[in-house]
Amino acid sequence: MELDSQAIELNDRIKGCSSALFELLSDKGKAIFFPKLGILAQSAEAKGKRINATIGIAVEDDGSPMRLNSIASKISLGPNDVFSYAPSFGKPELRAKWKEMLFRKNPSLVGKIISSPVVTNALTHGLSVSGYLFVNKGDEVIIPDPYWENYGLIFGNGFGGKIKTFDCFKKDSFNIGGLKKVLSKGKDKKVLLLNFPNNPSGYTPSIDEVKQIVQAIKEAAVSGKNIVVLIDDAYFGLFYKDGVYKESIFSQLADLHERVLAVKLDAATKEDYVWGLRVGFMTFAMKGVDVKALEALEAKAGGAVRGEISNASHLSQSLVLNAFSSPTYDSEKLEKYNLLKSRFVEVERVLSSHKEYRKCFVPLPFNSGYFMCVKLKKGLDTEKVRKKLLEKYDTGVINMSGLLRIAFSAVKKDVIPELFDNVYKACLEE
Repeated sequence: MELDSQAIELNDRIKGCSSALFELLSDKGKAIFFPKLGILAQSAEAKGKRINATIGIAVEDDGSPMRLNSIASKISLGPNDVFSYAPSFGKPELRAKWKEMLFRKNPSLVGKIISSPVVTNALTHGLSVSGYLFVNKGDEVIIPDPYWENYGLIFGNGFGGKIKTFDCFKKDSFNIGGLKKVLSKGKDKKVLLLNFPNNPSGYTPSIDEVKQIVQAIKEAAVSGKNIVVLIDDAYFGLFYKDGVYKESIFSQLADLHERVLAVKLDAATKEDYVWGLRVGFMTFAMKGVDVKALEALEAKAGGAVRGEISNASHLSQSLVLNAFSSPTYDSEKLEKYNLLKSRFVEVERVLSSHKEYRKCFVPLPFNSGYFMCVKLKKGLDTEKVRKKLLEKYDTGVINMSGLLRIAFSAVKKDVIPELFDNVYKACLEE
């Protein structure tokens, strides 16, 4: 493929700063760019002119975006924050606000150089953009098992990558040895995906485990591996136990080594309980990489967004930004956090007070997020138990890779004892 001159310019900027970063890019990642010429550039030059026939929207006679009252009457935000296109990079004010919030939520980031977040159509789209930028056909994508099944669709079906797993747990701890092993073998380019709090297990590593994970990644980099770490922070902030690492591991990887690119993928989706609004963010950091090279990465991500969906919903971005600016935002978040934590505590109480359950199932380690998993005793079929729960006990759970995933986030606290009792009875009857 012959590269566009704009892609070559971005590549040269990246290579001039870090050959390792350039080598991590996929073929598509090297070819993509955000067009500064053509329609976008000409529209930008015409902005503010008395007669502007460049923009691809319809406008009212007063110059505001054309709209139907049946829609506009339901929305209190101004029409320019709702109906017009947002930039492919995202609403500038929202990008700036999210970056500010990243430093506030992750104090270890202070003083480190990170990119401006690029807005994606929620975190799933951010993962897809990551595949676009970094995964060639045949590249291994290393993921702790169990993992969210959508990773297979995104990186495998979408980009031809090969999912390479290692057991997430060794007894009740994160499997550091398994991580070291998969990082040490095979090609010099590594794509590692970490998801904490984890879906489906609901596990976040301890402070000490995070130190060991970071050290394992650094050792692999020192040995000559170029590593892009994709950090799925979908459930960030929902940490319920003392001793777990309550920042994003992005904080520790942002300036770890000249061969380690950290890509933080997060979203308002779960953090702010707006699943249907689809507002996510993609942020880059790498030791020794300057702002201009990070801006080149932003441009490539912005180009991928433009090429795939044009831009994320302007209405959704405006609604989320409005929430972040609300004086009651923090207290509202705390209220929802406390509700979810109370359900988590009830799950712990039920499991610890019913030792008989262990005849049929044992929980995987869990301490955060929306979910927890139980592993059935040998001889029990998870799919048959799931069906029994549906048909006889009016109870739904998810069968994932031989585990039952239980979303305590979606169950009232006073129903949780019945939920686990139903699982137990269904196992006994299997």
